[in-house]
Amino acid sequence: MTDILIVEDNKELSALLCDFLRAENYTVSVAETGEKALQLYEKYGARLVVLDIMLSGIDGFSVCSEIRKDSNTPILIVSAKNTKDDKLKGLILGADDYIEKPYDIDILIAKIAGIFKRRYALDEITEGDLKLNKAEKIVYKNNTPVEMTAKEFELLLLLIENKNKTLSKEYIFNQIWGSDSFSEMQTLTVHIKWLRQKIEDDPKNPSHIQTVWGVGYKFI
Repeated sequence: MTDILIVEDNKELSALLCDFLRAENYTVSVAETGEKALQLYEKYGARLVVLDIMLSGIDGFSVCSEIRKDSNTPILIVSAKNTKDDKLKGLILGADDYIEKPYDIDILIAKIAGIFKRRYALDEITEGDLKLNKAEKIVYKNNTPVEMTAKEFELLLLLIENKNKTLSKEYIFNQIWGSDSFSEMQTLTVHIKWLRQKIEDDPKNPSHIQTVWGVGYKFI
């Protein structure tokens, strides 16, 4: 899933905003029309939509309305349309905030950071180049999604939440698979191997998931 979808027909402005946001380690997609915005949103999703109103074809108000039909994704309207009626319309349609153009880029970045902190901070864990979204059960490495099974995600989350603490194999197994599971302890060993292949730069010499011989594993 993309962090931020920018819907803006001014190429210079969208390129500038992209540069600033990517410097803050957000993944960013850009759409110049309302139609393209809805296509990108349907295909990839977004955790925040920065939305201009005056677009060719489908306008920003319609884009906002469409997204709001089945999603609570934060929407930040950024527009030169600055009348009270325009602002009320945007907010009534479901926008979370409405900012007038021209805007101060630092203020906009701060507002975006605030939205992410309020909406997603409790659902996210960042550890070095890894980011875990607990709500969506997605792992990112260097902002790139890593394909993971539900058990792999649960195992990685358990290890990270107990960073620098050695967890016994029995404890991990019971937490992830349950004491009544028909799986065998070897299942844990296999899942550790798979996790290392997915998150370690050198799986044979892991820097994160360490084996504590005779005991279990720990994340450092």
